[in-house]
Amino acid sequence: MTVEWQGVFPAVTTQFTHSEALDLDATRAHMEVLIRAGVHGLVMLGTVGENCSLEAEEKRTVLQSAIEVATGRVPVLAGVAETTTALACRFAKDAEALGADGLMVLPAMVYKSDPRETMAHYRAVARASALPVMCYNNPVTYGIDITPEMFAELADEPTLVAVKESSDDPRRLTDLVNACGDRYILFAGVDDLVLESVVLGAQGTVAGLVNAFPEETLQLWSLAVQGRYAEALELYRWFTPVLHLDCHPKLVQYIKLAQAMCGHGSETCRAPRLALEGEERTRITALIQQAIDTRPGRAAA
Repeated sequence: MTVEWQGVFPAVTTQFTHSEALDLDATRAHMEVLIRAGVHGLVMLGTVGENCSLEAEEKRTVLQSAIEVATGRVPVLAGVAETTTALACRFAKDAEALGADGLMVLPAMVYKSDPRETMAHYRAVARASALPVMCYNNPVTYGIDITPEMFAELADEPTLVAVKESSDDPRRLTDLVNACGDRYILFAGVDDLVLESVVLGAQGTVAGLVNAFPEETLQLWSLAVQGRYAEALELYRWFTPVLHLDCHPKLVQYIKLAQAMCGHGSETCRAPRLALEGEERTRITALIQQAIDTRPGRAAA
């Protein structure tokens, strides 16, 4: 299906059994919960989906399951996060063959490429399939910054259509527009900047805590895009302490714990990610529980 590049696109978690085996039934069930809640697309195999903890065949299996669950109701994007450009191109081709609707492409993992190498990577992956591409810029986590000037240089690649901006600096959205005009569709990339991002022109968000709080995430998005900022701000202030969990090296563990506490899945991750324990677990659990205990009414937005 054609991707409508707007709205809430969950970075969907990949579910595992207690022995860390892939739990396809639970992953499929969670996707169905998100779709029925009203999300506008699914991003599989991103950071939150533990892409780099999956074997190649497991990635294809998870993506195939997402396509089967979605059945055309929402578009399915495949995260592309590989250690080499060749592997990234290969997976982009695999995703297209399986029937994915688009790609979310990260820089090559492990090696910190310079700007010339980074742009060469994106050009190669863009040309490996006919699928539209969201470029994922997250210098905070991955140590590679795709600057507005680099996006301006990449503008001649027709399949690079959207930018997930996760630099943790909302000024980047304005800089992108000033450098590139309306060439790219802008997406918020971190949960606790979503309201600011909408004001600055983001047409969508790739969200993490939506895995635990789908109704509230969608309500916040609806209020924001309608310009109902006073109502959106009230909801945002309740939500923000939990949304901060999306901006931590342990975001996957934190989001999965919140998801489990809200009854939407298991907190199990694959090693080297381990279950939280001690003071950290007590603190994060209390923060999530506070949000659950004080959830606002879900009046229609």
